[in-house]
Amino acid sequence: MPTCRVISIGTLANNRLWNETTAVRTAHATTTLIEAGDALIVVDPSLPPQVIAARLHERSGRQAADVTHVFCTGFSDDHVGGIEAFEHAQWLCSETELKYAQEALDDDLGVSQQHPEDGGLESLKWLKSVHGRMSACPDALVPEVDLFPLPGVRPGTAGLLVAQPTQTILISGDAVATSDHLEKGQVLPACFDREQAMESFKEVIEIADAIVPGRDNIVLNPLRRL
Repeated sequence: MPTCRVISIGTLANNRLWNETTAVRTAHATTTLIEAGDALIVVDPSLPPQVIAARLHERSGRQAADVTHVFCTGFSDDHVGGIEAFEHAQWLCSETELKYAQEALDDDLGVSQQHPEDGGLESLKWLKSVHGRMSACPDALVPEVDLFPLPGVRPGTAGLLVAQPTQTILISGDAVATSDHLEKGQVLPACFDREQAMESFKEVIEIADAIVPGRDNIVLNPLRRL
């Protein structure tokens, strides 16, 4: 039976539900560990490599070298920031997200190379190198751990659905940002496609008994509390 454990709780740079209109903290995603048979899967390694490796050991007793797979619910620096801690793992993302990220990175690199004075070129080159190592996640990552597309916040946002005997756990990425967003039925204000994001949000509510939001700790589906 697969198990889930939150390794690091993420946060938004600013949370509109807290009346924050400008960035007041450094954004980073929630990092989750799934243990399923011989597979050890880290989801969204956001913090710097040394930090996320230390958190993994603190929370699970496992070493970075034990990790077999890394899955990113979206491709951006606050989802992949610590991925190099897991050099021996297979790096995965949804196929749709990888295609979108490829186009966006190529466009951004073109602009940055023409205007190097703006900064950011080295960061983009690093993201490009990470993207080059990533593969498209299969529909079934391992038995009882399945890819769950949740487009809208980003074109290829996708979570992982973990099936346990008595409940389903959905690691949702930013499709459900925080417990506050879950309770209020809201998605993030900056969405690639807001209507699609709302449909994905509703799908999470319909399918999951417990949810790991993109920027918060694991929470029970409020509909299951009734």
